Amino acid sequence: FHERIRASAESLENNRRMPDALAREMAAAGMFRLLVPKCYQGMEVHPQEFFDTLVTTAQADGAVGWCQMIGVTTGMMAASLPENWSQHMYAANPDTITTGVTAPLGTATREGDDLRVSGRWPFGSGSQISDWICGGCLLEGDDGPELNDAGVPRVLLVFFAAADVTIHENSWQTSGLRGTGSHDIEVSNLLVPAGRWVEMGGRPKIDSPLYRFPTLGLLALGVSAVAIGIAHHAIDAFVELAAGKVPTGSGRTLAERAAAQKDLAQAEALVRSATALTRVSIADAWEIASSGGRLGTEDKAALRLAATNNAWSAAKAVDLVYHAAGGSAIYESSPLQRCFRDVHVATQHIMVAQPTYEVLGRVKLGMPARSPL
Repeated sequence: FHERIRASAESLENNRRMPDALAREMAAAGMFRLLVPKCYQGMEVHPQEFFDTLVTTAQADGAVGWCQMIGVTTGMMAASLPENWSQHMYAANPDTITTGVTAPLGTATREGDDLRVSGRWPFGSGSQISDWICGGCLLEGDDGPELNDAGVPRVLLVFFAAADVTIHENSWQTSGLRGTGSHDIEVSNLLVPAGRWVEMGGRPKIDSPLYRFPTLGLLALGVSAVAIGIAHHAIDAFVELAAGKVPTGSGRTLAERAAAQKDLAQAEALVRSATALTRVSIADAWEIASSGGRLGTEDKAALRLAATNNAWSAAKAVDLVYHAAGGSAIYESSPLQRCFRDVHVATQHIMVAQPTYEVLGRVKLGMPARSPL
């Protein structure tokens, strides 16, 4: 799919969304089923394969990698939905694409066994290519939000048929990752049938190593995998440029200049070292999950640290080769300018944004995280 995806770059940028044909080809190839349980026609892959696959897709195109990441991580909810809905949404149609937003910006009230839902969510990546779209909702009772056993407001991830969702097409005007089509999505006074939701923080109904992995840890790894893929793309583009470009006032190619060689090597080291840390963190967490255990706070923090480090190491790597390329990098014809824009949008995601380092530092110091891991 590498060349097929790469050929869609102009369409992605101009139309600010994935082409339907490309999305359907990817779905038919199983590229959105990586985390769906095997019993529902999914692949249920090892987290390392999940990470590596997203890196490869994002190396072809960051926006496509991002849409795949959203579809794949949302598909993981098939392990937590009631069996009848997992069968209906995933097993009955293995090519289904589900996307959504976990932020609890909607409200849900009980109406018998069903829910009445309203809400508007920004960052609805891939909504135009979706069959099902979910949104995080606070479950409201007569006296305010319902609380779980821990005394915390209950948050439900509610699934809607794509036809029931309004996509605000002009809301995604951004510097980068334009092709993700991450417009605002909205439902108003929608009746959702019984059980078509997952309670955030609850245990999956399927008990296997993959679903003992922390949900937010997998999401953070997915976000960071896209950033790493973008960095690989930028490094490849720089190598190709450097071989033929002779900078103004120089008699040597860019590839022959010591400063360019240094910047390239540093960029490569950033990406490789970040990926190496990720492999160790995933392996350690997988060992616990495979033995039937549950990951503790420090284990979850290690995964989030690897993911956050990935995103910011990728951004630094892209910055190095972007600046080393000189004026050539600023033209729309250069993939470096898009990699620069895309990777700096990826770093703003809440799963890998700068404040995450503060949370992980608190854990290392033996202090409460004060943020879900």
